[in-house]
Amino acid sequence: MDLFDNLTKAAKDFFVEADAPGAPAPAGKGPTTPHPASAVPQQLPVAPGPGTFALNQPGITQPEQRHLDHIATLLAGDGKDFVAYTKMVKSMAASGLAGPVLYQTAFHAFAAVTGLDAATLLTTGEQLEHKLQADRNKVLERHQEKMGELKIPNAPPSPIVQLTAQEQQLQADLAELTRQLEAKSQQLQATQQQLVAERQKAQAALASYELASATAAADLKAHRQAAQSFLLGVVR
Repeated sequence: MDLFDNLTKAAKDFFVEADAPGAPAPAGKGPTTPHPASAVPQQLPVAPGPGTFALNQPGITQPEQRHLDHIATLLAGDGKDFVAYTKMVKSMAASGLAGPVLYQTAFHAFAAVTGLDAATLLTTGEQLEHKLQADRNKVLERHQEKMGELKIPNAPPSPIVQLTAQEQQLQADLAELTRQLEAKSQQLQATQQQLVAERQKAQAALASYELASATAAADLKAHRQAAQSFLLGVVR
């Protein structure tokens, strides 16, 4: 009897919460925090679904709250769909049920209030899966556009695309500057070699001139002294 009492209470609490989401909480108790709509009963193994790879990346520990809120918005319904049914399942799981009995009991209670049959209920679940997949495809498309892997017509370039273009331009500029630097380095080396050659040539020319000038000066001096000696002696 305790088990059925717990089930009755779980069903009552669930539908009261679902039918009156804005009702005030009982005195002395805070507002009930709903379970994430994407949670799965602990009795069932969780198969990796689309997007699970992201949680395995280094530095990523859990989804951000904004993403959880977005998914919760996608799964928000009118209380007569598969998400509402899963809430009933989790509510009854707290009473000790598990496995087929849990899902069958939850369905009977859920169908008694909503009037949905099993086929319609499962169809709403499939529709929600398609909705999640469509949203994921849209997010992945936007991610590819952000990363520059996909070009969306008339969409402004993302910061990643802009920075990638800037990086490529700077790399091209650096390559051009490196080429110019190598060319200038070679030009400088050639100029230095020419400078050394011209300096050596100038030094050689100066040495040649000094030799010629010294030779001429010595010759002139010798002749002047000789002339002075002989000529002045004869004149006297």
